[in-house]
Amino acid sequence: MYRLPLTLRSGDGAPLYEQLYSSILGQIRAGELPAGTRLPGKRSLSQQLSVGVNTVDTAYQMLVAEGYLEARPRSGFFVLETVETVAPGGAAAVSIPEEASPPPCRFDLSTGSVDTELFPFRTWGRIQKELLYDAPELLSHGPRQGERVLRQAVGEYLATYRGVVCSPEQIVVGAGTEYLLGLVAHLLQGQTAAVENPGYQRLSTILQNNGVVCRFVDIDSAGLSLEALERSGAELCCVTPSHHFPTAVTMPAGRRSQLLRWARERPGRYIIEDDYDAEFRFDTRPLPSLQGMGGQLGPVIYLSTFSKSLAPSIRVACMVLPPELLERYRETYGSYANTVSRFEQQTLYRFMEGGYFTRHLSRMRSAYKARMERLCEALSTTLGPENIHLQGRHTGLHLLLTLKTGLSEEEMVRRAGEAGVGLQGLSAYYMEHRSTCPASTVILGYAALRDADIPPLAGVLREAWQRRDVGSR
Repeated sequence: MYRLPLTLRSGDGAPLYEQLYSSILGQIRAGELPAGTRLPGKRSLSQQLSVGVNTVDTAYQMLVAEGYLEARPRSGFFVLETVETVAPGGAAAVSIPEEASPPPCRFDLSTGSVDTELFPFRTWGRIQKELLYDAPELLSHGPRQGERVLRQAVGEYLATYRGVVCSPEQIVVGAGTEYLLGLVAHLLQGQTAAVENPGYQRLSTILQNNGVVCRFVDIDSAGLSLEALERSGAELCCVTPSHHFPTAVTMPAGRRSQLLRWARERPGRYIIEDDYDAEFRFDTRPLPSLQGMGGQLGPVIYLSTFSKSLAPSIRVACMVLPPELLERYRETYGSYANTVSRFEQQTLYRFMEGGYFTRHLSRMRSAYKARMERLCEALSTTLGPENIHLQGRHTGLHLLLTLKTGLSEEEMVRRAGEAGVGLQGLSAYYMEHRSTCPASTVILGYAALRDADIPPLAGVLREAWQRRDVGSR
């Protein structure tokens, strides 16, 4: 029998039985109490430690329940064999660094942000409160593809404003386009996808992580070309036809028809259409979707999100699947629970059904258009219209700025960062052929930019980009 070198202290915060349990456990895990060791009897240990028998019994029973001790009738408590041991002195906490986050900046011009002040807090909160009191059934599991009423409302909205042709049965609601794209990619694993270059790099990462081979295809002034697509040998084609990211190119109807014809030439070919921010078009009505041109039975997998129109953290997105792919989806994922809270889904449904969503979009469109125009005017006035070229004013929530003064893109990004402006160069979105990237061009995401910050931002960029570094000639 082993005599335990223990000291318990009352008033240390932890109950005595927890102190005893932790002490014995620490010795077992450190190898100081090897397997087969018989511990002191409950009465003996209680006298040794000047504590009650119940205190010792509670600690022993906790160790028995967790598989560290075995209680043998009329013999006592014995240490069991375990696989976990730590160095003498106990387990030291391992310091694991946090995931790297971008450094704080005074002006955030990243493309993933939205203006949180435009969120409809009062209406959204009122609807959610009503649901919490009036719809307790939402605490249970719901339809796996998403709430039927929400899919119906989304289908009607997409038909009216995006020209999408589908039934509610073809719509799948999920927690973001990245999640939904991952599901589709798994269904298409082993195939090869043509991906726009430059483009949204995370898209290709998701595809590759799910077994889809990616071929990066350069775009031209009308988007991804049929000739380049044919040369890639791909069976899948990933495009952002309404507003290419990041160049802001809009694919004309003729090019869209060519892509649809290509997809129909062979069974198993699909076009993945990412319609990520098409609702924000400022010059004309948003262009109809490529899916609408292909029709309900067409070869287009349509992806859309509410991240830009509501908020990224709400995590509501949808996809429209062609009927034959929907059947495969249900065979593979038919038992999966939906990844979006039923309360969020029902809130969004009531928000759309009550007409709030279209009014909210109109308000956002007006606010973003005014902000874009103010930003363009401030940049042109401050930096000089002869020194810059701005692209992408017609749609979306970012601009391309090209500086004509000879400063490289790398220098533009570095100097802006040093001055507290967070932005990225266009070349960061080239997966291949970076040498073809337009020179001295950066991306300005203005969605989260406060109107009052526009004039000082323009001044900071002028000072950063026009200063002469020490030692320069």
